[in-house]
Amino acid sequence: MTARPRALSRRAAERRGRIGEWAAALMLMLKGFAIIERRFRAPAGEIDLIARRGRLLIFVEVKAHARHDAAIEAVTPRARRRIGAAARAFLARKRHLADCEIRYDIVTMAGWRLRHLPDAWRDAA
Repeated sequence: MTARPRALSRRAAERRGRIGEWAAALMLMLKGFAIIERRFRAPAGEIDLIARRGRLLIFVEVKAHARHDAAIEAVTPRARRRIGAAARAFLARKRHLADCEIRYDIVTMAGWRLRHLPDAWRDAA
């Protein structure tokens, strides 16, 4: 019995997403960041990567699309609010990181090309 096309599409997207997260983590490590959490889940949402370099703590959304601009547009205001809420939940659990500077970044993957957008947005809360 074969899987339905929709299920295959969902699995392929999940695989692309995991490859994108792996590549983004590697790129950030090459930039001097330590990955301290992958796929952090909170009731409000999920954060793909959380990384630290010195006093800078970044919450990273990774998007794999055919084009970089489409990947950036996929991080909607609603998604940003959910990531911000998840970041606050993370910081509530990790009080020793409270003095860190916080930044929200996006890493896009189009084909095998990665693009890092530091400080992609500011948390409104």
